[in-house]
Amino acid sequence: MRLSIGPIQYFWERQQVLDFYERLAQGPAEIFYLGEAVCSKRRLVKADDWLGIGRELRQQGKEVLLSSLTLLEAASEVGSLRKLCANDEFMVEANDVAAIQLLSARGKAFVTGPSINIYNQRSLHLLAGKGLKRWVLPVELGLDTLRDLQSKRPVGVETEVFALGRLPLAYSARCYTARSHNLPKDDCQFKCLEYPDGRMLKTREGQDFLVLNGIQTQSALTHQALMQLPELEALGVDVLRISPQQNHSSRIIEIFDRARQGADLQPLNEELLGLLSPSGPCNGYLLQRAGMDHDDTQAA
Repeated sequence: MRLSIGPIQYFWERQQVLDFYERLAQGPAEIFYLGEAVCSKRRLVKADDWLGIGRELRQQGKEVLLSSLTLLEAASEVGSLRKLCANDEFMVEANDVAAIQLLSARGKAFVTGPSINIYNQRSLHLLAGKGLKRWVLPVELGLDTLRDLQSKRPVGVETEVFALGRLPLAYSARCYTARSHNLPKDDCQFKCLEYPDGRMLKTREGQDFLVLNGIQTQSALTHQALMQLPELEALGVDVLRISPQQNHSSRIIEIFDRARQGADLQPLNEELLGLLSPSGPCNGYLLQRAGMDHDDTQAA
């Protein structure tokens, strides 16, 4: 199995983004998804910057893809999407059906992100006929559905699983981070910059519940599937996705790299859990349970 680095879900300063990819360029991850997938107002890293980062990563032998927005809300965003899909340097990760339509019309191969609802074999085969080369299992689906989809997967289509990161649960036209500061979306003052790992939302009892990330809502707990790696490998999963976070990303990638090479999972899992504080881990969706559940039992 290969390791991928998903698009940065948060709003980081430009230099922080550049430094992040410079560090990871020498690491073991083989695939990088670049670009803004959450909010079109996040423009500190320009389109030319993403292309420059991609070229540098490609020189290091990495596979590079450009990620599209997940929710399109304005004509200007559709225009930007057209330019993204017209690029001839890198394959595109389609996070919205509009991107699939544009890429298919141009005869271009593409990857679908976790926001594309591929729930059955018919959908998978339909998209394969339109140019799908790799798909990411939607984060709310579990191993039973994955097993069914893998049983008759189209020839030439790879499967990727979201293996670590806060789960992207929902997208809205409303910016909840701005609203939490009593600001309208059109005058958000870029408050997301103050929360490089999103803004925690707690219940009245003080329990971490959700994370506000602009128009995106995430899980407060960090999904991790390290102990499920043997089962994922047995199911024919080709790629494991690690979603960037402000701290420990390099170490997390190293842990997954050692795990896929056959190292003992239990001590690696204990080390990994220590990097996911303070909220802790979850993997319930993958195990067909409540999403907030967590089970470290390794499949027999």
